[in-house]
Amino acid sequence: MKSYTPGQTPLREIAGILQGAVAPRPIALVSTIDEDGNPNLSPFSFFNIFGVNPPIFVFSPSRRARDNTTKHTYYNIKAVPQVVINLVNYDMVHQINLASAEFGKGVNEFIKAGFTMLKSDLVKPFRVKESLVQIECIVRQVIETADTPGAGNLVICEGIKIHVDETILKENGGIDQQKTRWIGRLGENFYTLASGDALFEVPKPLDMASYGIDSLPESIRNSTVFTGNDLGLMGNIIAFPSMEVILEMQNDETFMHILQTENDKIKRREKLHLYAKELLKKDEVIKAIAICIEK
Repeated sequence: MKSYTPGQTPLREIAGILQGAVAPRPIALVSTIDEDGNPNLSPFSFFNIFGVNPPIFVFSPSRRARDNTTKHTYYNIKAVPQVVINLVNYDMVHQINLASAEFGKGVNEFIKAGFTMLKSDLVKPFRVKESLVQIECIVRQVIETADTPGAGNLVICEGIKIHVDETILKENGGIDQQKTRWIGRLGENFYTLASGDALFEVPKPLDMASYGIDSLPESIRNSTVFTGNDLGLMGNIIAFPSMEVILEMQNDETFMHILQTENDKIKRREKLHLYAKELLKKDEVIKAIAICIEK
């Protein structure tokens, strides 16, 4: 494994490694205004949510690595500590890319990138009409991490009004992830699209402690067939199945066929684990565990 030491490795190389590794990152299209009321719009992928009560968001208009200058967004928030965070989906990707260009002070990126200005309810900066989720925020704090090229300026915001396009809402009021088509930022010029087959669910057992990989039988833990993900699925059960359940699930045609046709213990175990792996793909976790318990 190759190692990098910040301060001893060229900044450009460190930036490339970090932006390629910490990915995908959500994108905030941030609207601000300057002291004269001129609108500004700029995208930031150093961004995320950090609390919901109250709603807290942080993004960073970092210092430019090439010349140590700062973006207009940073100065605008110092003058008018209010922002609108507009979330970005695939339909906006080329426009937000254009909005990231180095336009001069006072230039309206809404106009340059072809976005529609929408008056906010509680703050002075405008919302982006084309965004599916728009969050009006007040700036609570700005933390300058350093005054060196590439240093972050952490803008801590509190959301005070949230606007959501009804087309992406489910009947119960939640956001339908299949309808959003959010995009994420990766390293270099790469983005990713959260849509279709790229989305998958991993249910969390929030109410009770999980069984744990360390509690699984040694033959399962040390399997040459199972991956870390496979073991994670099996270790995520609440309790190990009883012998009664195990015997019932072993009343299975494939399981019995493997037992009757393979006399070599090592090969038999491998075949059982391969069958269990197929069951895991079908979310039949308890049965997969049962299949691994040899008689």
